[in-house]
Amino acid sequence: MGHELIQLIEHMSKERGIPKALLLETLESALLSAAKKRYGNRPNINIRIDPTTGKVNLIVNKRIVQKVVDPKNEISLEEAKKIDNTKGIDEEIETYTDMHDFGRIAAQTAKQVILQKVKEAERDVIYSEYKDKAGQIVSGVVMQKEKGNYFVNLGKTEAVLPQRQTLPNESLRRGDTIRAYIEEVKATLRGPVIILSRTHPNFVAELFRMEVPEIYEGIVAIKGIVREAGERTKLTVMSKDPMVDPVGACVGMKGTRVQTIVRELKGERIDIIPWTEDPRMLIAKALSPASVEKIGVNEEEKSAVVVVNEQQLSLAIGKKGQNVRLAMKLTGWDIDIISESEYEKIKHEDTERHLQETIIKQGQKGQP
Repeated sequence: MGHELIQLIEHMSKERGIPKALLLETLESALLSAAKKRYGNRPNINIRIDPTTGKVNLIVNKRIVQKVVDPKNEISLEEAKKIDNTKGIDEEIETYTDMHDFGRIAAQTAKQVILQKVKEAERDVIYSEYKDKAGQIVSGVVMQKEKGNYFVNLGKTEAVLPQRQTLPNESLRRGDTIRAYIEEVKATLRGPVIILSRTHPNFVAELFRMEVPEIYEGIVAIKGIVREAGERTKLTVMSKDPMVDPVGACVGMKGTRVQTIVRELKGERIDIIPWTEDPRMLIAKALSPASVEKIGVNEEEKSAVVVVNEQQLSLAIGKKGQNVRLAMKLTGWDIDIISESEYEKIKHEDTERHLQETIIKQGQKGQP
């Protein structure tokens, strides 16, 4: 059994990535359970596995006495000296028994428990590994779809990609290789559950981190990102180096970097906006691709009125209000968009109102 156990330890350590020391510990615990079934639940029993040879010994701690009355717990001084001649009366000493003393039934029980312990150790290793990868992108192969979930093989384990976390109109097939964002890693009784997403805003942020060296190296930072998956993403970027253009770095030579990301997102539009402390400029850029004529802001209420010409109005608002909605999420400002004609009308009405108020005041001053 020692030879088989050491083979199992080395195989599982290499194939499953489980540390050898952890496997030895779990195997010793499993075999101890089997030993206690064989010899009773005695506190003086232990198991030790030789990490080199895989030899398994049953260890029984016994008290050294002059005359043995209880052989299960006692050993004579003469026999103890053969094991360790430094020990004396009333001291404890470890005695060793080979694994074969367990018998056939105990060995089978030990094997079952070992397999279970190995599975548990494997689950712990996978959970620890992927828990640390939460917030990162992984690649995997679609294995199957069941009850609205895609199951993706990541190599060491499977992950779950809910259909609602895929891009609109995206139909994945068995064997497709995909990239996805690890949104959550949960520990359950059946093992770790890894939840993937292709709709999370940070999926796009991590794609930029992978494609843009300046972001990966920390020269360019993503200040904020908002997204309506499959439609449009807006992100603000800033450079820590005045010699580096953050937008240019993200776009890449002839748009190569951003186009790689757009292809991954099945044509999703991406607006890359330079970060600025000036709220007027930030709002104007956030409404890209629309052009802005005028902006009025109320800094206390964090609200803004944006004036655009008639041709830019629908572009600024976006389909079903998407463009202005994303701009508000990105900037944190409440944005109201009006056309130039509306602005002129409001301006004219305000002028007339101011003129009337002035006339009334003048009239009141002239009364006797």
